[in-house]
Amino acid sequence: MEYLISSTIGYLLGSFPSAYILLKKTKGRDITKEGSGNVGAMNSFEVTNSKLIGFSVFFIDFLKGLGSTLIPFFLFPNEFAYPALSLLFAVFSHCYNPWIKFKGGRGLATAAGGAAFIFPFLLFVWVVVWAIFYVTKKNIILANISSTVLSLLVVFGTSNIAAKYAYPKPVNLGVLLLVSSAVLIIIFIKHIEPLKELMFELKNNWKLKK
Repeated sequence: MEYLISSTIGYLLGSFPSAYILLKKTKGRDITKEGSGNVGAMNSFEVTNSKLIGFSVFFIDFLKGLGSTLIPFFLFPNEFAYPALSLLFAVFSHCYNPWIKFKGGRGLATAAGGAAFIFPFLLFVWVVVWAIFYVTKKNIILANISSTVLSLLVVFGTSNIAAKYAYPKPVNLGVLLLVSSAVLIIIFIKHIEPLKELMFELKNNWKLKK
């Protein structure tokens, strides 16, 4: 029953379409049909050219992830699996939102919100790797993808250290690795289309230089 309750909490919180509602209410625009169609902070900023709206979407999505871990934690304290499972479902429903025809964001802000509470080690690694790639390559999508893939490899390679800094402490490493993998894989899948576009752009630039 605890698993079902935790999953439901995460799914419902994650499915709140913050970017869609905010742009509809403030600008009368459907974000699923503009820009990249991504229902997240970056596309919200690009479509509206408003830093306030972009930050607001990020903040709300971050809170969705944080809330999805805090509520199960207080309901079922001292158990890592319940808030972790809730976060997984929050990221999933954010990325494939049932209220807007299963469109959604890329899950980064929501995942960050939950990881900040239960798994700060993963968030720290992701941010550091992201910063390195962004500073060197100056491309957000490439930085997102690289940090997502490399963070997963780091967590698997340093699982004992990762578990040490998880909260609550996981009973076994399997749960931590399984949830981390699932969340990062969902995020990676949502970046496949922009990755294809990036590769196509790089290919064209390479041909022009020849």
